[in-house]
Amino acid sequence: MNPLTAVHATEVDGIPTLFAYATGPMRAGLVFRVGVADETLARTGVTHLVEHLALHRQGLADYHFNGATKAAFTHFHVEGAEHEIAAYLNGVCASLTDLPMERLETEKEILRTEESRRDNPQLPLWRYGAQGHGLVSYPEWGVRGLRPDDVQLWAQSWFTQGNAVLWIAGERLPAGLTLKLPSGPRRPLPAATSALPTTPAYFAAGKGGVLLDAVVTDTTAARLYAGVLERELSRALRQQDGSSYTTATDYTDRRDGFALVTAFADALPAKQDAVLGGFLDVLAGLQVGRIGQADVEAVRTRADGALTAPDAAVRRLPAAAEDLLTGRPLRTLDELRYELWAVTPGHLHAVALEAAGSALLQVPAGHSADWAGYTAAPTGSSYAVAGRRFASLQGDGTALVVGDEGVSVTAGGKEGEHVVTVSYRTCAAMMSWPDGGRRLIGTDGLVIDLEPGLYRIDAHTMATIDAAVPPTAVVWLPPRRQQPKPEAARVSSGNGETAAGVGAAPTAPRTGLQTAALVVFGLFGGICALLALAVTVFGGDDPQTSTGAWIAIAGFLWGVTALVAWPAVRILRRTRRG
Repeated sequence: MNPLTAVHATEVDGIPTLFAYATGPMRAGLVFRVGVADETLARTGVTHLVEHLALHRQGLADYHFNGATKAAFTHFHVEGAEHEIAAYLNGVCASLTDLPMERLETEKEILRTEESRRDNPQLPLWRYGAQGHGLVSYPEWGVRGLRPDDVQLWAQSWFTQGNAVLWIAGERLPAGLTLKLPSGPRRPLPAATSALPTTPAYFAAGKGGVLLDAVVTDTTAARLYAGVLERELSRALRQQDGSSYTTATDYTDRRDGFALVTAFADALPAKQDAVLGGFLDVLAGLQVGRIGQADVEAVRTRADGALTAPDAAVRRLPAAAEDLLTGRPLRTLDELRYELWAVTPGHLHAVALEAAGSALLQVPAGHSADWAGYTAAPTGSSYAVAGRRFASLQGDGTALVVGDEGVSVTAGGKEGEHVVTVSYRTCAAMMSWPDGGRRLIGTDGLVIDLEPGLYRIDAHTMATIDAAVPPTAVVWLPPRRQQPKPEAARVSSGNGETAAGVGAAPTAPRTGLQTAALVVFGLFGGICALLALAVTVFGGDDPQTSTGAWIAIAGFLWGVTALVAWPAVRILRRTRRG
């Protein structure tokens, strides 16, 4: 191995350090083994907030620097002259030990602004639930309630010397580095949870196309499989069928021995059936071994070009730092190239079969994939808690059950009773509004909305629910501009999108008594309205009756009309949903 293209391991101030020789502007990064997946739903955003606060004192600079909070890692990176690199890294470490708390509320607002233009992915929620890696699907709900002590404790616990790796690309290590961080242990990766009882699975949401991810063993063959899959999707859906414009795949290494292969194809509403069918046909072809040698060679050649590029070692430094943080051995470029050229179409066939067994498919709303062997992802619970039952005031058959173990909502429908349960023990978060509204979110991602006026539930029972949820799971939110329309239960997709097949409680049909009352009130109201209109228009023409008398009569009739119309409106509003 050429020493000028190798990655060398050393140490700076007790922090493991990776160095690669490079000319030009120096580049460096400080990586910590902490990310969104280490948080809880009720405290999401704390790592991102620490990252922002740590960078505040850098101010405006002529050199490039930034930070990034990922699922399991946080990166601080910089590019510039040697003295600028040293100043940046020293400043980040100094800020992490003494965060500028006077800036706390301002950075919270900046994070909320950043979040407002970010689309959170839905696949992680459905795969992992409202915990661990699934938290990247959710807004940063925890930021608002974080206190200075909460943020400083998180920084002291996770942004430590033992939980960091430094990487540097340049002609030498920069002089003047003083990386003072608190001592602390190396943190293990968060567990990969599952909200799917069986795979392959699918769910319906959105209308922009077809999206799939699959968990596979992290190998060179799996990386090549992602590239071949992208070529096959592009060939079938864009070049041949013309039904899709964008087809793409991605490969995300979880650093726990597994990786996530993600594939996407967009579609217009009129083309959704064609894109879904073509997408699944491509997957089926790979699963039966239809893998062209030419496609393998094209993807392999592109990957080999990246490994033999002059800056290959430099480009690998951030990923190598993550490997070192998770105890994975560092492999040389020659070792990676050897593995690359040993891959055969048979290896990719094995990856395709592994991906098929763990696949999670997002289809456009109104579509399904059970015909292709995919099982619908759960949108309900297998049981309801035992406890007091509170019928919905809307008379639609929905009921709330409050027990010692948790809360359930049951709703009748054509396909039988649908149940959603959130136990207090597995409550990931309870959103709490000043108007009394509550939203309970289970670690499986299922949601129960408790809105004022939806159930005839007494204050004591509501207080019982509040007391049963762990305080660390409560998220206090500001007053709402408008109280949302009550919904019985739903699966949350992070930003409030309702999963297909769950949604609001089923619409109750109008009863015969309600229909008869509606007809009576409608007819009587119509007669009164006609009489009132006639008196208003023609009453003043009668010379034997004073104008004041006619006004009084007209006012009386219009008042009766309003009184009669009000019950009719109430019946319509109660029986019509949507």
